[in-house]
Amino acid sequence: MTTTELWCDRCGESATATAHPACASARQLEPPRFCPRCRRRMKVQVLPVGWSAVCVEHGEIRG
Repeated sequence: MTTTELWCDRCGESATATAHPACASARQLEPPRFCPRCRRRMKVQVLPVGWSAVCVEHGEIRG
């Protein structure tokens, strides 16, 4: 199963409509805020050793 990222995981806007250089730069330092598959706002927890983001529809992402 392939994951299709339709939405920017930082700003929630369409990932294919325009380039997101500011989002790409910010994502190097911070966790995602929106699910890239369904655009839902995710529950994010930042820990000293990383982060976890949970979408109610698609589950957890860790980084």
